[in-house]
Amino acid sequence: MASAFGKIVVGTYVEIKRSDGRIHQAMVTSLNEDNESVTVEWIENGDTKGKEIDLESIFALNPDVAPDEEIAPSPETPPPPTPTSVKVNKIAKNRRTIAPIKTDTPSRDNRVVSTRARPPQPQQPEPAPPPPSQQPSQPTQAQTQQQLQNARRKSNCVKEVEKLQEKRERRRLQQQELREKRAQEVDTTIPNYEIMYMIRDFRASLDYRPLTTADLIEEHRICVCVRKRPLNKKELTMKDLDVITIPSKDVVMVHEPKQKVDLTRYLENQTFRFDYAFDDSTTNEMVYRFTARPLVETIFERGMATCFAYGQTGSGKTHTMGGDFSGKNQDCSKGVYALAARDVFLMLKKPIYKKLDLQVYATFFEIYSGKVFDLLNRKAKLRVLEDGKQQVQVVGLQEKEVKCTEDVLKLIEVGNSCRTSGQTSANAHSSRSHAVFQIILRRKGKMHGKFSLIDLAGNERGADTSSADRQTRLEGAEINKSLLALKECIRALGRNKPHTPFRASKLTQVLRDSFIGENSRTCMIATISPGMTSCENTLNTLRYANRVKEFGISPSDIPFSQGGQGSRPEHSPTNTFEYDDFAPISPSRVKELTVDPNQVIEGVRPTIHAVNQLDLLDEDWLSSSPQRDDLKLLCEQNEEEVSPQLFTFHEAVSQMVEMEEQVLEDHRAVFQESIRWLEDEKVLLEMTEEVDYDVDSYATQLEQILDQKIDILTELRDKVKSFRSALQEEEQASKQINPKRPRAL
Repeated sequence: MASAFGKIVVGTYVEIKRSDGRIHQAMVTSLNEDNESVTVEWIENGDTKGKEIDLESIFALNPDVAPDEEIAPSPETPPPPTPTSVKVNKIAKNRRTIAPIKTDTPSRDNRVVSTRARPPQPQQPEPAPPPPSQQPSQPTQAQTQQQLQNARRKSNCVKEVEKLQEKRERRRLQQQELREKRAQEVDTTIPNYEIMYMIRDFRASLDYRPLTTADLIEEHRICVCVRKRPLNKKELTMKDLDVITIPSKDVVMVHEPKQKVDLTRYLENQTFRFDYAFDDSTTNEMVYRFTARPLVETIFERGMATCFAYGQTGSGKTHTMGGDFSGKNQDCSKGVYALAARDVFLMLKKPIYKKLDLQVYATFFEIYSGKVFDLLNRKAKLRVLEDGKQQVQVVGLQEKEVKCTEDVLKLIEVGNSCRTSGQTSANAHSSRSHAVFQIILRRKGKMHGKFSLIDLAGNERGADTSSADRQTRLEGAEINKSLLALKECIRALGRNKPHTPFRASKLTQVLRDSFIGENSRTCMIATISPGMTSCENTLNTLRYANRVKEFGISPSDIPFSQGGQGSRPEHSPTNTFEYDDFAPISPSRVKELTVDPNQVIEGVRPTIHAVNQLDLLDEDWLSSSPQRDDLKLLCEQNEEEVSPQLFTFHEAVSQMVEMEEQVLEDHRAVFQESIRWLEDEKVLLEMTEEVDYDVDSYATQLEQILDQKIDILTELRDKVKSFRSALQEEEQASKQINPKRPRAL
């Protein structure tokens, strides 16, 4: 090993190169055989400094101390050049050897003196050795032999460079062979087969611990879980990749394909943690066992329970809640609706609940663009009102009494056939509305408990608020607003906040009683699509579900050995607001909330005073409307997702919807009044057929009817003008929405 150090001994002065590029002399203080390096020291500004340098760097700057080695001439070596060649002269000059140094190691003092006696000339080229002959013009045979030997001699540095080149070439050949072998094994018609291999290699390092029926069912007031569906026929035809991995019972990993600046593709593995995670092999029965089933007992204990299915269009929400699909036909017996109803009737047979004499009722309605429709009553339009006790009433909603699970299945089939749906790029039978199925327990006519099961509209529609089509804009705005409000109401339930912004959307307004009280429990099932083409919407769904109940993720939660490659999603900051939801309401609000719906339903014309409440609708809505207060609170709590322009748009939409309802109500009232006018006019005309009718009475009554017509129709016309102005304001606000918010729900 000592021969590897060449002519370097302790005490030798050598040239070294500093990290800043300077070159100066330093003394060798030790030789390190284990890593083939030397330790040098020098004095700088009165201080002794030192460092460890590898032999290659030393030999590169000090070729005169390199070891003397000769390489045996190879038979394939080309003939040496002529002695007069410039190249040979250069090699001979650079590879000049010096007399061997004594191997005896002298004392330190002697070493320092002897090495310092050598004149340091690092930058000056040394003169060529004098030829042994006194005839410089005639090179002798010995001189020619010496030059040939010098030409064949190589230093360690050159050898190491050649070794690195050989290793690099071998590595390139191996990679080329591996690529060719993979190309033979893989169907290269798959567009992203490289990403597929990255995902496959990553999954091979995971330790899978999926959820099983043997796992314990934990008690949660708010339960958030994720369900992954299998690749559908369309995705398999497109040869789409599965980028979702569920390695354990509560962890979801998304393999998001990325591309570097140099066009190199790589995976960004993002990790989320929830209460439960269901893979693509999980059945509806298994999902129900861990999510909605624990909530059934809540309604028997005088509580309120809600179960939501949330996700992108085509991710399996309606499949989970309503049952298996076969084309457009649905097997309702395998959905969460029917499974919950089955357990309700089983619980009723228990002795502890049988003595309560409970009756079971069911309702089924949908919320589309801020309007409520009864799916069990030919899709009749309903009104949602709030009485003086702040209790939300859905006026006209039919409750059907059910005696068994079969009755529930019939109601579900009737409701699903009426539900608003449309064809999208993701699903040929896409749900465009929130469907709410409720199982209500009543005891002697009074509500004992209520279980609401909600199939939400596709979350990607909420991002489409700048469409040229007004109906699409309103659809997206209502979905966006209702999902934000739903998230905040669930968060407020988990934190026992005194106020929830339930008036910000029709969905949360209808479900208000499910978000208040200590005996309220909620479960959210976030359904995700596994395809790479749905990766962005899948991440939005997981981020939303994570913000509903903020989970932490640690490296120990990720069941693979290569460390924490997942990243915890960022949470948007949440501001805390203190509101008194039960404070006395103002008199103006009482007039707005205490509306008697029976007048419209029974065909009785409202008084002129009731209709006049709309004269100042714009001012009332912008100043003291509880809807606007909750909408403002909702947008403040979601500053990252709601830009100021989007808030203005939501205000315009809410105001427009309010005015639309009032204009429709006034129009119905005028229509009912017109029927009475026709009857009064008919009586007057019959009176004129008499020979001696009272002309003064006829003229007086006709004038009264005409004045009343003019007043009411003029007032309705003014309302319609204001409503048209609100439509224009909504259209202008939609054009000013700031598109820079990519994380719209």
